[in-house]
Amino acid sequence: MNTEKIRNACEAAAQAFARLNRDAYTDIQSKLEYCIGSYDHDKNPSGLIEYGKVALNELKAFKSQNPRKVNQKIIKDLEKQLS
Repeated sequence: MNTEKIRNACEAAAQAFARLNRDAYTDIQSKLEYCIGSYDHDKNPSGLIEYGKVALNELKAFKSQNPRKVNQKIIKDLEKQLS
């Protein structure tokens, strides 16, 4: 498990939520950003894994309703790194 790649996938997901600019995603975006900062400090990926999975589910659900608004690569990277 390459934790740097998990971190980068989570960062891309946080940026995707920021671009969507929806109040419903403010919480998950801020939790991802917090976990990224925490990981950068202590190199413990548990929060990234936990909220990365939540982000993956949210992005998949959003993409199913809005196919052009979320880059498929972000979802694929999260899936690959969290599997």
